[in-house]
Amino acid sequence: MTGVSIIGVGMTKFGERWDKGLRDLMAEAGVKAILDAGVDGPDIDAVYGGCMSAGRLTGQEHIGALIADQSGLNPIPATRVEAACASGGLALREAILDIRAGEHDIVIAGGVEKMSDVAISQVATTLGGAADFEWESNFGATFPALYALLARRHMHEYATTEEQMAAVAVKNHKNGALNPYAQYQYKVTVEQVMNSAPVAEPLKLLDCSPVTDGAAAVILARNEVAKKYTDTPIKIISTAQASDALSLHDRASLTELKATQFAAKQAFEKAKLKPKDIDIAEVHDCFTIAEILAIEDLGFFKKGMGGKATVDGLTKRGGRVSVNTSGGLKACGHPVGATGIKQAVEVAWQLRGDAGKRQVDCEIGLTHNVGGTGATCVIHIMSR
Repeated sequence: MTGVSIIGVGMTKFGERWDKGLRDLMAEAGVKAILDAGVDGPDIDAVYGGCMSAGRLTGQEHIGALIADQSGLNPIPATRVEAACASGGLALREAILDIRAGEHDIVIAGGVEKMSDVAISQVATTLGGAADFEWESNFGATFPALYALLARRHMHEYATTEEQMAAVAVKNHKNGALNPYAQYQYKVTVEQVMNSAPVAEPLKLLDCSPVTDGAAAVILARNEVAKKYTDTPIKIISTAQASDALSLHDRASLTELKATQFAAKQAFEKAKLKPKDIDIAEVHDCFTIAEILAIEDLGFFKKGMGGKATVDGLTKRGGRVSVNTSGGLKACGHPVGATGIKQAVEVAWQLRGDAGKRQVDCEIGLTHNVGGTGATCVIHIMSR
């Protein structure tokens, strides 16, 4: 099988980017990645771009062609990839599979979303399409409400507390405070999280990821080609994807995300690794309970112990596994189409030793990107 490496990365600052439009963000991230890799435009063979809802949020469809156009990469093939909040992670997977198949040598995987130019009610309705719109969103079940159901069941079965969920936000804001690309570069306390405005009981405002604009990109190459461009390629050890029922009422369990468990099993088997071998992980913490579910379903901690592990500092920078050193979706931000690529950018920076004040000692990293309430999961494992 053809080996694949990351040879360049780039991203915009995440936040409410009133100064940039959709095409500006994607072009900035793409150009940064190209410059980081040191490749010339003619060397790039294809583009895969993750984007969930540009049509509804900005009026712009045909995103693949727009990415190639704005990045100066015509006439190469450019493909838009959509998998709700896992769009970026799936774009990365498609780019990896493209190179592994022998079709191309150098490929860009990117992700972008511009979410702040419309009313929050329109954003909420649009994001509702990532759930089962007919049986959930159409009856008023927002994403915070759906994740609140997961949280309540986890609290019921495992005695997980609101304070343990708040500890996730505290950790991720502490990391985000060190990330110049993060939307929220400030710390919070457990008390501040607990006293923040209620959204969907037991979730409060500071348990929830924000509405975000941003873009990110990575340049991938065949291992033999990668050596021509960098002395520090980040090798893709494995990639895996899995699916589950779209609606919560069809799930076997509300405390286990089966797509995460299945994709993780595949990813670890392909990499010939175990969860204990992972040094750093960027996981999908769209809500604080989502990080707790993720670190359990990925096998880092036993089911029901994710909240306690967070409080005990096992997921902090330099802990048993450093989780969300970027600040995660919670503090770095969540432009849904870009999140899966941003995760790969952060892991690449960490493995290269380029993460600045949030740098940890690491050899192997993992990204975990989820669509909806867990109907899609994409996992990548990488190493120096």
